[in-house]
Amino acid sequence: MQKASRLKRELQMLSTEPPPGITCWQTEEQIDDLRAQIVGGTETPYEGGLFTLEIKVPERYPFEPPKMRFLTPIYHPNIDNSGRICHDALKLPPKGAWRPSLNISTVLSSIQLLMAEPNPDDPLMADISSEFKYNKQLFKEKARKWTQEHAVQKNMGVEEGNKENTPGHKASSRKREAFTSHLEAEEPTKKTCV
Repeated sequence: MQKASRLKRELQMLSTEPPPGITCWQTEEQIDDLRAQIVGGTETPYEGGLFTLEIKVPERYPFEPPKMRFLTPIYHPNIDNSGRICHDALKLPPKGAWRPSLNISTVLSSIQLLMAEPNPDDPLMADISSEFKYNKQLFKEKARKWTQEHAVQKNMGVEEGNKENTPGHKASSRKREAFTSHLEAEEPTKKTCV
């Protein structure tokens, strides 16, 4: 009961006073299955991109953090090819920083900040982290290219709340699946985020 009433309040707040560049909504009638979109920040490699995230709210919310992952492929040291995000606010203590006083809005805002300021010292993708640390120009070029390929919306006249069934979304899902299966066939890169 606490989960449902809190989520209703949070969704109401997200629809009336959303953080800049962030939208969030529930899918169908399932209040614990949400989608969010984050606009890539200006003067970042993600500028001009619209990144969709899946949010699964656990039964014990707010005592457990929501499970979030990117559905839109993104080239980032703290986000892997499956869209999983390495961020303290998404983990319980002692390794994480989730507290029941946090909410979906604050976590989405901190993910937006992570996009603008990656944390190469706690990577999920060691190779991208190394690139970010030692060849930032190459990292920026690759991140911009991925943003153009996967996150820049082509004007298809899509209804705002129904991006799931668009040709672009299906193609991006297929690209992610093909890319992920290709990576799984190779030797996995060391991941340090736990």
